[in-house]
Amino acid sequence: MKKKLSKLSENQWFWPIVIFLIIILFNTIMTRGEFLRITIVDGHFYGRVIDIFRNGGKLMILAAGMTMVLATGGTDISVGSVMAISGAIACSIIKGVLLPGLNGSVAAAIILAICAGIVCGLWNGFLVAKVKIQPIVATMILLVAGRGIAQLITNGKIVTINSDAYYFINGGYILGLPFPLYIVVFLVGLLILFVSKTAFGLFLESIGCNSQASKFAGIKVDKYLLAIYTISGCFASVAGLIESAGIKGADCNNAGLNIELDAILAVAIGGTNLMGGRFSIFASVIGALIVQSITTTVLALGVPAAYIRVLKAILIIVICLFQSEKFQALFSKAPKAKKKEGVA
Repeated sequence: MKKKLSKLSENQWFWPIVIFLIIILFNTIMTRGEFLRITIVDGHFYGRVIDIFRNGGKLMILAAGMTMVLATGGTDISVGSVMAISGAIACSIIKGVLLPGLNGSVAAAIILAICAGIVCGLWNGFLVAKVKIQPIVATMILLVAGRGIAQLITNGKIVTINSDAYYFINGGYILGLPFPLYIVVFLVGLLILFVSKTAFGLFLESIGCNSQASKFAGIKVDKYLLAIYTISGCFASVAGLIESAGIKGADCNNAGLNIELDAILAVAIGGTNLMGGRFSIFASVIGALIVQSITTTVLALGVPAAYIRVLKAILIIVICLFQSEKFQALFSKAPKAKKKEGVA
């Protein structure tokens, strides 16, 4: 039993799942079981646990894309702005303000919004892979300019729409479960299969460990970096669609605001080294659920929302400490010292 448990603990997703379950258990105790209560209304499941999965949908998608970027030793702080751009394009098309010839087609709005996210990802990848700008600086360009682009698309206004088909992206249900959950399962599942069943994952990890050595080994580093940032941009655009469908409009100032920090935090909680190398998309998704469950916990207990940022800051400090080699050495040297004393 101990051997099986030790083998399980070696998996990168083990401790994130344990932390998530501890948070659920804490909430259950504090609310006297109310937290786990799930009701069925009109064939739909409702409850705080369901809310965690539904509200955390866009963060889980962002974390999956961000994992691949951070695994290469890079970062993408423009995902929030990409969300604003995709939401602005989709809502403006449905409203008829942008490309009126499409007659407010929801399908066309979704496709063009995702294409915009892909273009944004390609732009970031081009700056990082070809122009050789540091990732945080390269993506900062779109972080700043992206919301300006979204404002230009909407003429600086909050665009509200009236489309049940578009609302379904966030508020729809299939078999009683929220539709965003199906989007997460499809996109994340597809990405995990692609990374695990092809050499892409190995090349990605190799680039994160040593990009120069990867070049000498024949890996086309620039090509993979371009693909990785493109995937991140595409996933951010989908997250933008979910958010804009949830608020039934495009709010360029607040859509995806600071969510890139939550995405990076989720990936860090999942155990991916922020310097690049070993990664786990599934563990990052669990990390996103942990971040969302913390938010839900604070709100459920009636604690002021301002404390959420404090809790996240504490988490970041703890994660950075455990990823520090010097901090790890403090724990690894102590047992060895005791053994030597015993032998003497």
